[in-house]
Amino acid sequence: MTTLNKDIQDKLQNLNVFEKLIGVNLVVFFVGLIIKVVFTIGSSLSWLELPSEFMDFILKPWSLITYGFTHYDFWHILFNMLWLYFIGQMFMNLFSVKTGLNVYFLGIITGGLLFLFGYNVFPGIFDGSSRLVGASAGVRALLIFLCAYMPTMEVRFFTFNLKLWYIGVAIVVIDVLGLFGLNAGGNLAHLGGALLGYVYAVRLRKGTDIGKGFEKIMDGFMGLFKKSNKSPLKTVHRKKSQKVAGYSKDEFNEFNKQKKIDLILDKISKSGYDSLTKEEKEFLFKAGK
Repeated sequence: MTTLNKDIQDKLQNLNVFEKLIGVNLVVFFVGLIIKVVFTIGSSLSWLELPSEFMDFILKPWSLITYGFTHYDFWHILFNMLWLYFIGQMFMNLFSVKTGLNVYFLGIITGGLLFLFGYNVFPGIFDGSSRLVGASAGVRALLIFLCAYMPTMEVRFFTFNLKLWYIGVAIVVIDVLGLFGLNAGGNLAHLGGALLGYVYAVRLRKGTDIGKGFEKIMDGFMGLFKKSNKSPLKTVHRKKSQKVAGYSKDEFNEFNKQKKIDLILDKISKSGYDSLTKEEKEFLFKAGK
């Protein structure tokens, strides 16, 4: 039993950020399921849902993010989490953890904002009030980001290869057609996530990371929960920091690493993943770790 507990603890500690997001989604899903069974409530996680009415949203602004962790239907969460797992593994091998989180959460936010915009600006098209749940907008953002950043990269699809941009176009077309179906609000949010992923990738290829502002906000928010190790009575003798070209050694090394990653990704976008040498593939794999 001790060995089993240790194996579980080791596995949990080694989860990547997308696997942790999957874990959070599953916990919320089962909590909602328990509440529904015990209290026989139809909408057991209503305080996490994003309402379509703007005034209702004002009363619970946190729902612009929390709706992305809310699922009621088993098949809904199953497919969302499978997409998140496989796309997340691919993303982690190519980009930094923070870039992945930026794209994912900004996709959820943009999807939610487009949902609110559609229902409040065009009420005649989107009849009645509704609510938005599910991680689909964030997953769409990650997928379309990859498709736009390296469109000519090929992935195996059953017995043949498909370029990423083919997949991206097909997904967007399906979501556009979905606007005329029963899940119009959900598909509107999907398109919001897809738009964010596309714009993020295009801007990043040109050297601008549009997620830096959001990243600073999240870093500041998480900093509120970190304990300070400083003591007011402790005297600290600071060593003179060594800098390389105006950066600390850690910053300089990270810059070099990202530059190498960018060069390899450019090669992938032009010639495809199979054109990489063994050393380049190993470097990407280690960088993803």
